[in-house]
Amino acid sequence: QVQLVESGGGLVQAGGSMRLSCAASGRTFGSYAMGWFRRAPGKEREFVAAINWSGASTRYADSVKGRSTISRDNVKNTVYLQMNSLKPEDTAVYYCAAAPSRWGLPPSAEFTSWGQGTQVTVSS
Repeated sequence: QVQLVESGGGLVQAGGSMRLSCAASGRTFGSYAMGWFRRAPGKEREFVAAINWSGASTRYADSVKGRSTISRDNVKNTVYLQMNSLKPEDTAVYYCAAAPSRWGLPPSAEFTSWGQGTQVTVSS
């Protein structure tokens, strides 16, 4: 339904900041809840953050809550993930994902459209 392209990853030192972007195709971006997931080497993919269609509701994993902010611009068809105070354990491939709009925030299983991922590496 929607094509997603992540950007903004790279190498940063612990304690640094990074802003990831996800550009979505189409004119129905506002009909989707958006999320960020990540997969570290040797680990399962895990949820990071989600935002509803309007941007009014957000949810964060405990591991990033308080130092990360997810936001969206429905005019630019873009979702962002601002990460501060980065830790080595944040090192992973970060994926942007979309889920059909619903009341409230969808569970992880409802995110069915995925980007190709962008690598984030945090050095010690």
